[in-house]
Amino acid sequence: MRLVIQRVAQAQVAIDGAVVGAIGKGLLILVGIEQADTDEDVRWLVQKVAALRIFDDEDGVMNRSVVDVGGEALVVSQFTLMASYRKGNRPSWIRAARHEHAIPLYESFVAQLQTAIGRPVPTGRFGADMQVSLTNDGPVTIVMDTKNKE
Repeated sequence: MRLVIQRVAQAQVAIDGAVVGAIGKGLLILVGIEQADTDEDVRWLVQKVAALRIFDDEDGVMNRSVVDVGGEALVVSQFTLMASYRKGNRPSWIRAARHEHAIPLYESFVAQLQTAIGRPVPTGRFGADMQVSLTNDGPVTIVMDTKNKE
């Protein structure tokens, strides 16, 4: 699984012009899932995201997590995170998981994240054409990949 995590002042996702999920201060999380991903990948990522200290403390040091600051999270599926671009100029998404594998992992990620941060987590709609808008705070953007745990 691959995540792009952005610390935001606000973010929202819309489908056909209607906002389906919105947050204030917190994390916008784009989620890409490949066929080899498992429930263990979900658990590892949820633990990391909930504890990730990327919010400022009283001294202006990134030392607080989304939980510590009472922040929110918005999760949006994004299969294009699994792009392969080695050959040619047209990306391939052959590594992206099929719906029957990806949707349960995506839903599990959202449910576990809700538990971990102690609040509802709005989402986009898996497989929909979505418009995401945000105000990146910092900017702070972090990429996590369960196949490359740095």
